[in-house]
Amino acid sequence: MSRYWSDIVQRLTPYTPGEQPALAHPVKLNANENPYPPSPRVLDAIREELGATGDSLRRYPDATARRLREAVAAHHGIRPEQVFAGNGSDEVLALVFQALLKHAHPILFPDVTYSFYPTYARLYEVEYRTVPLDADFTLRLDGYAIPNGGVLFPNPNAPTGRPLSLAEIERFVAANTESVVVIDEAYVDFGAESAVSLIDRYPQLLVVQTVSKARSLAGMRIGLAFGDPLLLDALNRVKDSFNSYPLDRLAQAAATAAYEDGEWFRDTCAKVIASRTRLSAGLSTLGFEVVPSAANFVLARHRAHDAATLAAQLKEREIFVRHFKLPRVDQHLRISIGTDAECDALLDALHDVLAV
Repeated sequence: MSRYWSDIVQRLTPYTPGEQPALAHPVKLNANENPYPPSPRVLDAIREELGATGDSLRRYPDATARRLREAVAAHHGIRPEQVFAGNGSDEVLALVFQALLKHAHPILFPDVTYSFYPTYARLYEVEYRTVPLDADFTLRLDGYAIPNGGVLFPNPNAPTGRPLSLAEIERFVAANTESVVVIDEAYVDFGAESAVSLIDRYPQLLVVQTVSKARSLAGMRIGLAFGDPLLLDALNRVKDSFNSYPLDRLAQAAATAAYEDGEWFRDTCAKVIASRTRLSAGLSTLGFEVVPSAANFVLARHRAHDAATLAAQLKEREIFVRHFKLPRVDQHLRISIGTDAECDALLDALHDVLAV
């Protein structure tokens, strides 16, 4: 701590990302990264953007990400003016807190959820309350009705993986016209129903997605928001008061190509879903209780073994999973879905650890 720090810096508890081990070949199941590479069209698009000399890199990128927004809009069957692009969904969410949630009193989000939400709320001094999930980690929207406030939740939720149906979401949004409703769909492509189809009917609804997960572009940092153009105008006003060029040329080219290759996207998601089913069954056989998941991860608890100890024992074998020292989930491990070979390595290691 320094005497030169501002008061808010001294009060912050920053978000802690998943460990990035400096090892040659770790089994890395701790950051919800896609285990498969992006579409080959992505690499072609990056090469084309660079050209023979890389001359395009001396020029600023398109501040509006027009081509990307057009490709994303075509994928979802909406208009480009209903799409906002930013530097990763975390940045998009930061803009949402400033543009749409800062004046809400209070905002509501689940007690067990993405831990960036309370971090942003404290950073931007946004009043918030948490709503407890059920004992089985089900999210009940009837606890989120709030006039003049704001609502934020992931679908599927993280780190639990449990989804809400589109019908549940629409009933809630239709009944809450005075509050901004923000749905974080980082993992929606692995088995949940997207609410993007609702944005034409509900001007208070904003949907946030990422290109990191289902399209294997976590290294490029691209996030998206979908909603009424007036909501997006608020995001643009904050963005252009902070950073008018959040997405570089290569990121825009890569994400555009990824959205244009629907077959690769669908095949990758199907492989992850199949591996999730296989891994869940294997964990259950080893005595784990596995929360039903519609994401590219599972949350699991062993009835007889401490979660932190298990995570440490796996790390000794260069297998990385995520353990949260947080209420209600401190005896759970969040395990990203890897390739079948990576999942088998995890199961084999757990078999050895549990047998000791």
